[in-house]
Amino acid sequence: MLKVSLKGCDSFVKDAQYQEYVNKALAAYDVLDSESGAGNDFLGWKTLPDGTPESLIQQFEAVRDGWKKKGVDLVIVIGIGGSYLGARCAVEALGHQFLPTKNAPRVVFAGNNLSEEYLAEMMDLAEVSNVACIVISKSGTTTEPAVAFRIVKEHIEKRYGKAEASDRIVAITDAVKGALKTLATQEGYRSFVVPNNVGGRFSVLSPVGLLPICVAGFDIRQMLRGAAAAKQQVSVRNADNPAIQYAAMRNLQYFELGKKVEVLVTYNPRLMFLGEWWKQLFGESEGKDGKGIYPASANFTTDLHSIGQFIQDGDRCMFETVVNVEKSRRSVVIGSDEQNLDQLNYLAGQHVEHCNAMAALGTKLAHIDGGVPQIEICVEQVDEFCIGEIFYFFEAACGISAYLLGVNPFNQPGVEAYKKNMFALLRKPGYEAQTEDILKRLE
Repeated sequence: MLKVSLKGCDSFVKDAQYQEYVNKALAAYDVLDSESGAGNDFLGWKTLPDGTPESLIQQFEAVRDGWKKKGVDLVIVIGIGGSYLGARCAVEALGHQFLPTKNAPRVVFAGNNLSEEYLAEMMDLAEVSNVACIVISKSGTTTEPAVAFRIVKEHIEKRYGKAEASDRIVAITDAVKGALKTLATQEGYRSFVVPNNVGGRFSVLSPVGLLPICVAGFDIRQMLRGAAAAKQQVSVRNADNPAIQYAAMRNLQYFELGKKVEVLVTYNPRLMFLGEWWKQLFGESEGKDGKGIYPASANFTTDLHSIGQFIQDGDRCMFETVVNVEKSRRSVVIGSDEQNLDQLNYLAGQHVEHCNAMAALGTKLAHIDGGVPQIEICVEQVDEFCIGEIFYFFEAACGISAYLLGVNPFNQPGVEAYKKNMFALLRKPGYEAQTEDILKRLE
């Protein structure tokens, strides 16, 4: 069971302050629960853990098994933002960090940048692999994934022929409209639906995340069970609800203590992309109307040797949320050495994870002493069930926190500004009139 501990904030806040924000979080919970707040037409994510039909999971498995029979050893997942971050988070958390997943293809991600070198080197890999592709886009016209898909599609069609390409490309897109839906229908691609009532950053438990995770060789039924367990846990209206606790404390840090930055910290490198997914979830949900906590992430102990100095002794603008994993899935014991030149014999016989845990405790005390409050979120281990728990917990907590903050958690009015400028500079039809003005501004 996922747990939240606020003991690392005790020396910074008063009980009465915290209770005030618990009451505010409960009011925000009521808005989310009653589906009466701004953006309430994007609450479909709430039903995904226990509302995903078995027949849909079996369709995902049919894609996986069909590609396995063809010998596919590379699946390129194309998408940006919420269309890839959740899947990548799960794949990197659950897979071996150095070896391929047994009986599963390698899964790589494209369409999340416009780097020519990145695409060229990915296509180097495609040239020596047996390739299939999952393309994820509601519209099919978002620039980054559309560019990547055009290149990957051309490669697959030239190498395998158009008829075979139709079996090697799967689209996850709108149910009835859009460029990608039109293409999927024309070319006969298998397609799955991006639910209309689920925004991209809340879509990891929909086909957007589940199909890539399934194809990568992981148990999506267990992930949904974990999410369902978290849903049950955060659906209780009281102060013991971990989503209420987290939302209350992070908003207290912001409003009462002036903390403008939240650093999501993990002590396990396989959770590095959890920080990337979490940053989009909270940054895009709360960063609007001149409000919001800036979401940052760090992986300790690695980053203690880089930004650790700033966290310990820099501007007191931040607090930490640490995701702790209680059990390691592997065992490595430190041996003894006769010369002991590295002076580590005092650790002989200890598990490396014990050292990691002591580093976490030592860091917690040092940072609290240095003026950095700490929230802890604990899960049992890194497996499909716990990853599902984490996903749903943060989604629910984000909805509550944003309503407490006073913003719509489910829109993103600021993400279009750069696109308009980029389109004008690229002289996209319809944007030419803005080009000269933008060029003058850049002089």
